[in-house]
Amino acid sequence: MRTELFDPDVTTTTGELELAERHSLRRVAGLSTELADVTEVEYRQLRLERVVLVGVWTEGSVADAENSLTELAALAETAGSQVLEGLIQRRGRPDAATFIGRGKVDELRDIVLSSGADTVICDGELSPSQLRNLEQQVKVKVVDRTALILDIFAQHAKSKEGKAQVELAQLQYLLPRLRGWGESLSRQSGGSGRGGGAGGGVGLRGPGETKLETDRRRINTKISKLKREIKGMRTVRQTKRSRRTSSGVPAVAIAGYTNAGKSSLLNRLTHAGVLVEDALFATLDPATRRTAAEDGRVYTLSDTVGFVRHLPHHIVEAFRSTLEEVAYADLVVHVVDGAHPDPEGQVSAVREVLAEVGGERISELLVVNKVDAADEETLLRLKRNWPDAVFVSARAGIGIDELQAAIAARLPRPAVDLSVLVPYDRGDLVAWIHRRGQVLTTRHIEDGTELQVRVDEQLAAELAAFRR
Repeated sequence: MRTELFDPDVTTTTGELELAERHSLRRVAGLSTELADVTEVEYRQLRLERVVLVGVWTEGSVADAENSLTELAALAETAGSQVLEGLIQRRGRPDAATFIGRGKVDELRDIVLSSGADTVICDGELSPSQLRNLEQQVKVKVVDRTALILDIFAQHAKSKEGKAQVELAQLQYLLPRLRGWGESLSRQSGGSGRGGGAGGGVGLRGPGETKLETDRRRINTKISKLKREIKGMRTVRQTKRSRRTSSGVPAVAIAGYTNAGKSSLLNRLTHAGVLVEDALFATLDPATRRTAAEDGRVYTLSDTVGFVRHLPHHIVEAFRSTLEEVAYADLVVHVVDGAHPDPEGQVSAVREVLAEVGGERISELLVVNKVDAADEETLLRLKRNWPDAVFVSARAGIGIDELQAAIAARLPRPAVDLSVLVPYDRGDLVAWIHRRGQVLTTRHIEDGTELQVRVDEQLAAELAAFRR
């Protein structure tokens, strides 16, 4: 779709309009974003303006640890922050109390003071006690990787389903991390008052239900409501999917690591005009478009939300109905960023998430994107490792014809070959055959259109009256 702006000589795609709108809403320094709008809940607020990154290197090479911290920096910048410094500590496992060791906490506090940072972001999911202990020692807000990803999702969700999924994931993450663990909250204090001061008594009892318990109950109620709403949306999605399946139109899903170029590829293949941005998790709301192979067979192409290493479980569960688009596809086009420092790691991370939603059984076409930005040595290595992959550049248009041919070759083919004669007054039937099957030859004779076709069994039965 193309949209005219004030100047009739300038046309702008829908995606470009969305991108301009998103950039106009970037964070203003000094303001904060909140995880969720939950009434009377003391949840933590994210101040993501000037941040220091902290990672714990427990396994793999030093390059793996550096790549992980580089990705965390990209996540932080996508959320609208300025990265000042990054620290990595080599440990067998994260410290149970503060994520990093005692000595590193002192070093982190000094860096925070000298740099003027207002937030520390940890490369991992922290327990409530780790968050609280680290905050108390470094004296600034501490945010973990999961909260950061949820914050980005909250900024980028547009559809009703996307917003509900993000809110559900936020609340599930928030529930065990409610603020106010000590002095500020009243406590239940039952008993008759006998047995000394510790037992409470008249004038010392709490209100019967603490504020924390009230907040937990309200959040659980909201979670239940969101799950019901998402279940209803899932039913609608399944109905649409079953209609596509019954019509015999093959479904192709584009999956891959975040910022691998999935939306760019969708635009290149279908001229969809969806949002494209050099940022992580730019696409949260799936887009589905119809297109056709060179032989005329129609199929649908769906863009999906991107993945990252250690994608939070809350997000996988909340977005399950969306991710299942991949599990029900006839073919998965798995897009890999060829210019990334660790393409193999990206592929492993994506396949791990696909396995969680049942997508590992689907036929996969590996597509290495951004070949115009990748170095020759990397491309040679990837071609050796993945001989069946297609190498493309969605931006430059390199390899797109080869990709279209590879998709067409992997689409499920109709099973029954027929010769039919369709009267000229049944042009609708000819169009239906083109949509649902494959027309091998066409010949116009006096009695109508003679077609050699390859169709599925259901359509073959419907065409029985026109067989020759």
